[in-house]
Amino acid sequence: MKTPPIIWTNVLFFSLSFFAAATLVPWYAINYGFTLSHWLAFVACMFYAGLSITAGYHRLWAHKAYDAHPAIQMIFALGGAFALQNSALHWSSDHRVHHGHVDDPVKDPYAATKGFWYSHIGWMLRDYQGDSYGDYSNARDLQRNPIVMWQHRHYLKLVWLTNLGIPLVLGLIFGDVLGMMILAGVLRLVLSQHFTFFINSLAHIWGSRPYTEKNTARDNGFLALFTYGEGYHNFHHIFASDYRNGIKWYHYDPTKWMIRTMAALGLASKLKRTPVERIERAKAETLLNKTQVKLAKLPLAQDKLTLLQQEYEMLLKKLQHFCAVQKQLLEAKKDAMLAQCDKHALVHQYHELEKAWQTQKQAWLALNARLLKAPI
Repeated sequence: MKTPPIIWTNVLFFSLSFFAAATLVPWYAINYGFTLSHWLAFVACMFYAGLSITAGYHRLWAHKAYDAHPAIQMIFALGGAFALQNSALHWSSDHRVHHGHVDDPVKDPYAATKGFWYSHIGWMLRDYQGDSYGDYSNARDLQRNPIVMWQHRHYLKLVWLTNLGIPLVLGLIFGDVLGMMILAGVLRLVLSQHFTFFINSLAHIWGSRPYTEKNTARDNGFLALFTYGEGYHNFHHIFASDYRNGIKWYHYDPTKWMIRTMAALGLASKLKRTPVERIERAKAETLLNKTQVKLAKLPLAQDKLTLLQQEYEMLLKKLQHFCAVQKQLLEAKKDAMLAQCDKHALVHQYHELEKAWQTQKQAWLALNARLLKAPI
């Protein structure tokens, strides 16, 4: 198989920008020093570029997890150019291919099965896409979006405008153009790009797989700190249309929090959430399969497999009952005509079934933990 040609523009850009950040930042820090204003501007620019990718390119355009006001879309379009991640149309099209063929060494544009280097940056250094580059047939909806297409047509102009203009304006405001160009310009660009690349590489290599083991995507709370909440990648790959990646309240997911805030302000709508039943079922099924594989290696495991299956079915039954009453309760709260006593009865039933399901869940987890610890 012929090796694809090197894309020298990308090789030079990534090499020179990294070299500039690695040399100019310490040089300026030693000779002139960075102030608090420099660092605040740097952090603000990091979040603007990063959230434009995660909330805009990724969850809004690639997965249609919610709808956003045109003004918000314009902010994301400019921020995407600032992040220098290619146009929203191209990025989203590539990402949809990735989800459709995840881990396929040929069809997945940045398949983690080809190693860290390839999935992180290597896939952009050679012309692996060939004639398929620029095929946006899987993004017809985005081709009807005037803001996405405006950004696509003027992408290179917007890259220069934002990457020179924003640090320049900040430098003029705070009285240090060169320092701001180095920190909010060069260093911000290099770090924001590699933090985004971590989602394609590290998020498919390092972490746990509680929702599915059918692909390499991992959940990693530590990685979420650098990727604006995208570290919960195992969840994302099975429930891609959910506007959240971190589903627990304590999960660090600033992208989720921003989308929710925009919705409260009327700037976002139609936020998609995966039902609890589907999430818990996926977790239970994944754990079941993992334990079954372990038990299959043990002698005389049939009795344990039978017990495991019975506990699994009991868990699903209680989960279904709980979710059914939860749905009834939500509908009852919207029904002004429903008697207050009926609502109280539903609330009581809801709490009882929730308690029963949680008890069964703990028993299920304890059983799996005990069986998984059994020596092979």
